[in-house]
Amino acid sequence: MECAGIVLAAGAGTRMKSKKPKVLHEILGRPLVMWPVAALEEAGIDDITVVVGPEDTQVSNAVSEVANTAIQQEKLGTGDAVKAAMATDALASFQGSVVLAYGDCPLLTSDTIRRLVDTRESEGAACVVLTFRVEDPFGYGRIIREDTFDGGACEGQVVAIVEQKDANDEEASVTECNSGFYCFDAELLRECLAKITNDNAQGEYYITDAVALLRQVGKKVMALETDDAVECFGVNSRVQLAEATRAMQSRINRKHMEAGVTMLAPELVWIGPDVSIERDVTLLQNVTLLGNTSIGEDSVIGPDTRLTDTQVGRGCTVDETVAFEAVLDEGATAGPRAYLRPGAHLCAGAKAGTHVEIKKSTVGAGSKVPHLSYIGDAQIGEGVNIGAGSITCNYDGKNKHATTIGDGTFIGSDTMMVAPVSIGRDAVVGAGSVITKDVPDEALAVARARERMIDGWAPRHRK
Repeated sequence: MECAGIVLAAGAGTRMKSKKPKVLHEILGRPLVMWPVAALEEAGIDDITVVVGPEDTQVSNAVSEVANTAIQQEKLGTGDAVKAAMATDALASFQGSVVLAYGDCPLLTSDTIRRLVDTRESEGAACVVLTFRVEDPFGYGRIIREDTFDGGACEGQVVAIVEQKDANDEEASVTECNSGFYCFDAELLRECLAKITNDNAQGEYYITDAVALLRQVGKKVMALETDDAVECFGVNSRVQLAEATRAMQSRINRKHMEAGVTMLAPELVWIGPDVSIERDVTLLQNVTLLGNTSIGEDSVIGPDTRLTDTQVGRGCTVDETVAFEAVLDEGATAGPRAYLRPGAHLCAGAKAGTHVEIKKSTVGAGSKVPHLSYIGDAQIGEGVNIGAGSITCNYDGKNKHATTIGDGTFIGSDTMMVAPVSIGRDAVVGAGSVITKDVPDEALAVARARERMIDGWAPRHRK
C-alpha cells in the first residue's frame, strides 16, 4: 500500500529565544526538522509534506530538496495544519497510509514508523496512535483503551485521548500517554478533517479529535506502544535541545561501537548521522565528526579533533586537528594542532604537523609539512620536505596564485615562496630564502641578504 508522511513544522518556538526558527536549530549538524524527514525516508516513505507558516521561508528552503511544503496560513492547531497538508496537490487525492510526525521531535526512528504503518495496514485500522509510558504522566494526554480500567493487559482499541485538564482522577492515573504521532487511512483522515471543529477554549482545531470521530462511526483505532519513550521527546527550549542531543549522541555512538569502533570515553565523542566509520577505528576524547565524514579502518582520531565533510583513509592518525572538506589518504597524519581547510589533500603517508595550515593544496605521497607552516594553492610532489616556518605566499591582494614543488625537493626553514612560482624536482632551497623566480630541477636556490659584521657595535649600542 502507498504511504505518505506529514511533518508539522509551523510552530513559533518562542521558548527557544531565537531569531532562527525552532526547527532549524541543529542536533549533531542536522536541523531538527530534517530528523523526522530522514526517519520517514529511511522507513521507505518518499512522499513527504512539511507544513510551515506563511513567512517560514527559511524552513521551506531547508526542506525543499527532500519534501513538499504546505502553508498553514493561520496557526489554528494541529488539525488545521494537517488539513493544509492534505489539501496540497501531493495529498489531495492520495489513497493509503499517512504518517503524522513533528518537526521538533528528532528522536523518532524509522523502525517505529514502519511498525506504525504495518500495524494499521495489517489490522485494517482507521488510525494507529503511537503511545509511551512514563511514571509521572502529568501534562500528557492519556490513552484510554477498551480494557484500561478492567484489569486487562491494556491491549484493546483506543476509546479516547483525554487531556490533562479534562481527566478525572481515574483517567489521570493512567500512565500510557499520547505521543502525537499517528498513522491514518488517508480517506478517513480527510473525512475527519472536514468534521473537526474549534469549539474549545483555545479556538483551535485538534487532530486528537479525529480519534473520537472515528470511534463514533465505528472505525478501528489502535494504539502502538513505543519500545523507548525517548522517541516521543519534543524540543521546545535550549535545555531540551541539549537533552535531545545527548540522547541522539548515545544512540549513534552505541551503533558505531557495536559495529567495531572503539571509544574510550563515548560521552566525549559527537558523531553526525551521515558519518561512516569502518571497524577498528579508535576515537579518543573530544572528537566531533560531522557532515559526510568517513573514517577508514585502523585510524586513530583525536583527542580534540573536529572533522566536517572530511574523508580519512585507512591507518591515519589525526590528532588535535580541525578539518573541513579535506582528504587524507592511507597512512597520512595530521596534527597536533593542524588546520586542514577545503581542498586540502594529504596523499598516502603525507604529514601535516604541528601548527600547520593547508588550504586547496595537494601534499604528495610521503611528503612532510612538519611544523609552523602555511600551504595554500600548492601542488607538492612526492617525498618533499617543507622546513619549519615556510609559507606559500599565494595572495597578492586581489588574486590567488599557485605554487608547484617537484618530487624529492627540500625546502629549508623560514622560506617564503612568492606565487606564482615553480620549484623543480630534487631541488634544494636554502633556509630563510624568499623565492620569487622559478627554480630548475636539482638546483640550489638561496635568496637572502648577505650577512654583515660590525665589530664592537653591541657595547657602543648598549651605552
